[in-house]
Amino acid sequence: MKLVLTCEHAFNEIPEGYKTLFSGANKILNSHRGYDPGALDLLEHLKALGDFTYTHKISRLLVEVNRSIGHPHLFSEFTKGLSTVEKNKIIAFWYNPFRTEVEDRIKKLIEKGEKVIHLSVHSFTPILNDDIRGADIGLLYDPSHNEEKVFCKDLKSKLREEDSTLKIRFNYPYLGKADGFTTYLRNKFSENYSGIELEVNQKFVHNNRMDEKLKETVFISLQETLN
Repeated sequence: MKLVLTCEHAFNEIPEGYKTLFSGANKILNSHRGYDPGALDLLEHLKALGDFTYTHKISRLLVEVNRSIGHPHLFSEFTKGLSTVEKNKIIAFWYNPFRTEVEDRIKKLIEKGEKVIHLSVHSFTPILNDDIRGADIGLLYDPSHNEEKVFCKDLKSKLREEDSTLKIRFNYPYLGKADGFTTYLRNKFSENYSGIELEVNQKFVHNNRMDEKLKETVFISLQETLN
């Protein structure tokens, strides 16, 4: 079993040439809308377990690499008014390279006869639209995919063994079968691929660093699940 780690929302950077579109938007770029605080730090902590690790380098507000082409939220309010030519340019330079690299690496592993677990690392804001999110960790998967279901049940069990206080929920705060990169890859690779999104509550994040105890809890639990 090979572990692939990705982080789609690691940074809030805007490339030169597009910064004027985001004039006065620093507050939004530095919020959960611009990136996933703490996600990159958690990914770096888990890196030793992975056979391949890849992060997207720019903000989701330029283009959302965790959405499919044609999705209404592929472009944000800052970029959705651009011409088709400009949008296609963004897709060519800032969307396709990330998705293609990850897909190609997974394809090569599967062609070698390996089983791939793809863990897409995210974090979520504790409060959204005045609603308090009721979880510390969310494990997102497709309920119809038996290997994903078993893996997430095992991972949840290991996490609770390490820290019984953690509130862990399946397919929360989002659905694992909704549009996303793992969903796309799941449809692309019908065998030997399992795509899991790991969502961690940003209440564990300070100055873009994830809580040390939680990082170690996730590391140990993931390591034991993979074994």
